[in-house]
Amino acid sequence: QVQLVESGGGSVQAGGSLTLSCVASGATHYNYCMAWFRQAPGKEREGVAAIDSDGSTIYADSVKGRFTISIDNAKITLYLQMSSLKPEDTAMYYCAVDWPRCGQVGGTLMSAGMDYWGKGTNVTISS
Repeated sequence: QVQLVESGGGSVQAGGSLTLSCVASGATHYNYCMAWFRQAPGKEREGVAAIDSDGSTIYADSVKGRFTISIDNAKITLYLQMSSLKPEDTAMYYCAVDWPRCGQVGGTLMSAGMDYWGKGTNVTISS
C-alpha cells in the first residue's frame, strides 16, 4: 500500500506561482509513474502532468510551458512548479501513482488507470 500526501496549495492571483508537493510512503516499486491530476467543481478530473520511471514527462497542452513536473527519487517526492497561473487553473490537485508506467491514450493521462491517489490540495487563482 502506498500513501500519498499533497501540500502547497493555496490562493494566488492570476500571474502568480505555486509549487505543489506530494510525498509518497509505504510500499514502492522500481518502475512507476507519478502524476498530477486536477478537478474543478462540476468538471471531470483531468491529467495535468506526469513523470515516468525513466524521467520522461507528459504535460497537458493547457499547462505546457507554464508547469514543470519533477521528482526527488531518493525521497519519492513529486513536485509541480506552476507559474503564470490563470483562473482556469483553479481546481483540487491530486497526486497519483500508476504501475509500472503512465497509463495514457494519445498522450492523455488516464485517471482510471492510476493505482493510488492522494486526498488533494486546493488551488484557487483569482482574476
